[in-house]
Amino acid sequence: MEQQHRRSARKKTSCLETGVISLDRKIQPLYDTLAAALGGILLNAERKHIHVGADCPENIILAHDRKWTGEALFNILDNAVKYTPAGGNIQVSVQSWEFYVKIDITDSGKGISESRQGMIFKRFYREEEVHDVEGIGIGLYLAREIISMQGGYIRVTSALGSGSTFSVFLPRG
Repeated sequence: MEQQHRRSARKKTSCLETGVISLDRKIQPLYDTLAAALGGILLNAERKHIHVGADCPENIILAHDRKWTGEALFNILDNAVKYTPAGGNIQVSVQSWEFYVKIDITDSGKGISESRQGMIFKRFYREEEVHDVEGIGIGLYLAREIISMQGGYIRVTSALGSGSTFSVFLPRG
């Protein structure tokens, strides 16, 4: 299963980089895209007794590729589940601004030191102390590529021991 996941992730990354995949941005509700991404992590979150909460107004509509944006959000959420201890919390909140829609994914995980925050989006980067956790280190790389291909960006704010917030900004236009 892990090997199959690795092949799939590498294939997705390769297809994005070579331009084989073109993003199909359509004006559609973000709510459905986010709901699908959340659906992909709920089982693993339940296994760890992690509470997942989401606050996304159903009326936020913007141009985005549902499949690939969902993949990007899933990758961030999946990391939040992996690096949040049992009994922790993950909170998703969505705000509509004038030019962007901001999606905050906040976890109560171990946090990321400031010195490593620039490295986490690099391809195949993994934290040294979490090599026992499933993954190959391209989830955040892929997420950043997908979001930037749509004119958006991702920011992270974190401190060791106090969790992380990944903020995804997608343009409204």
